[in-house]
Amino acid sequence: MHEIKNDSSIAGLIKRYVSASGLLIFATLAALVCANSSAISESYFSLWQMPVTLSIGGFNVFSHGGHAMSLMDFINDFLMFFFFLSVGLEIKREILCGELSTRQKALLPVIGACGGMLIPVVIFYIVCSGDALAERGCAIPMATDIAFSLGVLSVFGKRVPAGLKIFLAALAVADDLGGIIVIAIFYSQGLEWSYLLAAIAVIAILLYCNWSDVRLKQVYMGLGFVLWYLVLNSGIHATIAGVALAFCIPANLSRGTRYYLENIRDCINKYPDIDVTEADRDKPMVLSKEEIQHLRRIESASDYLISPLQDIEDYLYYPINFMVIPVFAFANAGVAFDGLTFGDVALGVMLGLLLGKFLGVLSFSWLSMKLGICQMPAGGNWKSFASVCMVCGIGFTVSMFIAELSFRGAGAEAAEYLDEAKLGILAGTIASALTGCIMLNFTLPKGDAQAAQAQK
Repeated sequence: MHEIKNDSSIAGLIKRYVSASGLLIFATLAALVCANSSAISESYFSLWQMPVTLSIGGFNVFSHGGHAMSLMDFINDFLMFFFFLSVGLEIKREILCGELSTRQKALLPVIGACGGMLIPVVIFYIVCSGDALAERGCAIPMATDIAFSLGVLSVFGKRVPAGLKIFLAALAVADDLGGIIVIAIFYSQGLEWSYLLAAIAVIAILLYCNWSDVRLKQVYMGLGFVLWYLVLNSGIHATIAGVALAFCIPANLSRGTRYYLENIRDCINKYPDIDVTEADRDKPMVLSKEEIQHLRRIESASDYLISPLQDIEDYLYYPINFMVIPVFAFANAGVAFDGLTFGDVALGVMLGLLLGKFLGVLSFSWLSMKLGICQMPAGGNWKSFASVCMVCGIGFTVSMFIAELSFRGAGAEAAEYLDEAKLGILAGTIASALTGCIMLNFTLPKGDAQAAQAQK
């Protein structure tokens, strides 16, 4: 979908996320400044409690359990629905035709991701053992932030072998899938069966549309909005609706690539050659009806040449990475340091990210390679591979999201734990990024790794 030198679609994610990671850092810093400014901190925190309404008669679309959503709820439950929709589309694409499409491709990053999710949870549990409320945050350090982690690799440019880039990106995708499963299982509340059955009915309609080869993206997004509302009020977290919707959106072409390409070539060949002088170059052109028909056929064939899945994923990229995630970071990363202690929750999250992710990914990957199940990524060695494993400890978006699910609205003590968890996420992310950069600088080849590998 997004090509780079080695023609690997998942490696192309690096180009897409590098610029987005810079904006994410800016939003995080802005949140910290606002939260700790005596002049605006009160306004900053009260802003997120403002109610959000979209009423049709007496019915409020943005309501949960009969109550209007706050701005924070709107961001975390509605805007993040689109984030998880994009994640679901990415996962589906990689399972169908990307780096998770075959056993050989998927095994190492999936095994590494399993270790990178399990060991941080164990470390957090050991640190916070005995505190039932704190233990609710066990899943916080299990996520790898794809934007930040790929942003760190981009600092080293062509020094990073393509195989290591692909491994990290694939692991982050598998990691996201694990996070989604955890949210669905452990962060659902008392189920409202009427809403849940209605949501299942909408999913059945979406699947029927897919089976019937309905290509209109508006149909899927419209039904997806209905699905979001039903899931929101069913007791299952609303963002799961985004993933469910993603897996219902068609990924195939109704008549195959060759049909549409031949259609485009046929129209181009029939289109008349037009001589345009220098003087007439900037003047509007009046087309004949036949010429307009040819152009419309080209436009239609071009539109059908892109599957609905890829089309929606591409349209979502800029709104998600340049609006939704920065707004989420600005709303959720604000931690007031005054009076905040670095307690067990903060320590558990930081150690889970810094040590747990590194040890989990590295040990599980090492064992799979020693058993002959997997192979070292192309161009990598144990030193550079370990450096990439350290970068896996950069957790932000999904970690912040799980922290909110773990502690928000559970009382004053839980609110303190939430701030501690955010502090731990920031500390663990920064420590992993800095340590990873130092390790990468010493372990990566000094020149162009891909060129060196091609000469072998």
